Amino acid sequence: MAEHRPHEDGALCEAGRGLYVHALQSGRIHAEEAREAPCLGGLGLLQPDTEHAEWLLPIAPSVALPRILHTIDVSVTAQRQRESRLADAFAPLMTLGSERTRTARSSGTTLHTGVSHVNEAIDRVVSRSRSEALAIQPGGKRSADELVRSLPRVNHILSLGGRMRTLYQHTTRYSGPALAHYEQLDGDVEVRTLDELPHRMMVFDRSVAFIAVSKSPDAALEIRQPAIVDYMVATFDLLWRLAVPRWPQPIPQPTPHGITPRQQAIAALLTEGLTDADIAARLGMNVRTARVHIAKLSAVLKSTSRAQLGYLIGKSGILDRTTG
Repeated sequence: MAEHRPHEDGALCEAGRGLYVHALQSGRIHAEEAREAPCLGGLGLLQPDTEHAEWLLPIAPSVALPRILHTIDVSVTAQRQRESRLADAFAPLMTLGSERTRTARSSGTTLHTGVSHVNEAIDRVVSRSRSEALAIQPGGKRSADELVRSLPRVNHILSLGGRMRTLYQHTTRYSGPALAHYEQLDGDVEVRTLDELPHRMMVFDRSVAFIAVSKSPDAALEIRQPAIVDYMVATFDLLWRLAVPRWPQPIPQPTPHGITPRQQAIAALLTEGLTDADIAARLGMNVRTARVHIAKLSAVLKSTSRAQLGYLIGKSGILDRTTG
């Protein structure tokens, strides 16, 4: 058995994996033996044997993995909510003073107001970028004009051997202009999608970031403070691992019980008591589309009212699975 060594929280080391395999094969493991790998308990892979206190029983991998992924998803959701609260709190302060660019050099941030000033600032940073561009693009489908304007920036980085990683919401999986846009690119480009995303963000060479200013579509904050940029990159990397590949090799999303992944996301928000408008805003779709999916959910679950639909969603188990 491999020796247990200290490692990051939330990981399963080789020693822990070996003990877990042993527990699965034997049907149980002695509590003293399990103490050699604390990560087993931290990941919730073992539970007490109610009949024999000195023994622990393994949780089946098919049960343990969804629980772990759910915990990660809850953590990501909490971070998104914290980001949104901070953005809303700072939004009224962003437009104070001049309508042109305002710089706070001591904090490593620069506020750019006005679409032309924002684009000029991004173009300046892109011209000096060499290795990587990361982007989060929430909301609905991007217009063809907007996609065309972004081509020179992306091509500049790709031409130098750099790479491009972009996160969209699931609604763009059916966007013709977006697909045509990526067909014009030649290089290391990948796109993944998630049901929900935080505000728009771009990071270049993991050293300079731009974030949209909440409730101010014509303003962006340029960030050069290393600790903040590192945090934003770590957040992007976490969301990237949870997202579903879309380009260049899309992964079909499963539809068990006749419920599509998009309808499952809507079902989860319905159980939170959100209105149709709130659900549409969170998932980057229009209200009419959201209502069509809600009607399909009601038909599949044979619901006759909104209150009953929430109850049937919880009872059906459609929220118990994960969609990658």
